[in-house]
Amino acid sequence: MASTVFFVDLSASYKENLVQKLGRLVEAAGLSKVVAKRDLAAVKLHFGELGNTAYIRPVFLRKIVDLVKGQGAVPFLTDANTLYAGARSDAVHHLETAVHNGFAYSVVGAPLIIADGLRGKTEVAVKVGGKRFDEVYIGAEIVRADAFISVAHFKGHELSGFGGAIKNTGMGCASRKGKLAQHSTLSPKVKAKTCIGCGDCVAHCAQGAIRLVKEGEAKEKKAVINEEKCVGCGECIVVCPTGSVQIQWNQAGPAFLEKMVEYTVGVLKGKEKKSLFVNFITDVSPACDCFPYNDAPMVRDIGILASTDPVAIDQACADMVNAEHALPGSCLKSNREAGEDKFRSVYPHVEWEIQLDYAEKLGLGTRKYKIEKL
Repeated sequence: MASTVFFVDLSASYKENLVQKLGRLVEAAGLSKVVAKRDLAAVKLHFGELGNTAYIRPVFLRKIVDLVKGQGAVPFLTDANTLYAGARSDAVHHLETAVHNGFAYSVVGAPLIIADGLRGKTEVAVKVGGKRFDEVYIGAEIVRADAFISVAHFKGHELSGFGGAIKNTGMGCASRKGKLAQHSTLSPKVKAKTCIGCGDCVAHCAQGAIRLVKEGEAKEKKAVINEEKCVGCGECIVVCPTGSVQIQWNQAGPAFLEKMVEYTVGVLKGKEKKSLFVNFITDVSPACDCFPYNDAPMVRDIGILASTDPVAIDQACADMVNAEHALPGSCLKSNREAGEDKFRSVYPHVEWEIQLDYAEKLGLGTRKYKIEKL
């Protein structure tokens, strides 16, 4: 049976602005069935890295917070610390970044709580009995919450093809230990022929796993990655100006995507009827909001979707993006026409469908959906 995915476009008028439309969308998708009086409700989002401007605007989170409060529940905004070095790798800097990007209490009307604590070690082991993991490590405050609302910016992603509800949940809610476990097969390789020895990857590696080495009769130093030190966070892949740092996708890709899905199972365990997913198809940048910049959007802003099915909503979002023509000035060099796979154009080695197939197999939802436009 197909799942219902509710949708609003971005048109507005003096009779109903976009924030009001978002409220109508969330209510139609079943917020009242997800949160109950006195529930502590985790609203999981990405606060955005410093310098990135594609993350969801705080005013939209304020609306969701107000609606949750209207049900008599108690919402808090949350995310877990990052594995890579950046402005969100510990709770202090994470909260400072969130406030800098506009998510102060005075704006959003709810407290900010970093789910896995000061240094990313406040976690709960959740039994999942999966193919990749027997148990997964989730930020404790998300596990202990009564209800879960994912609010995701739908965009491209360098490791999963796209990032939506599943990635926001499975990767986003994992503690640092959990993130490391998911990335552990992702040690990249450097293509020496095109490496220019600029050192950008060295400067951005939090683990000190990359160094510049002059080998044999080579005239210039090249980047070399120590696989034992590498944690597979993928930051070097994006900062490389020549695209010389590459994941070995023949081995790592399917494993990573399946691990992420099993973490999603862990996050939602016990909350299967207490979860709601909201995806914004706006500012569809080619890479994650974890980077301190965002490239020009690949397609136009499309709208906002909501569903209690994380698989259906991600499938619907991917289909809507791929149905669009590419925008002028975007990074897309191929698959620019309506109906062509935009994510494959940017990340040709990422089989993003794997996450949806596996999530469906594990009972997280269905890839079959019907759109109900409000």
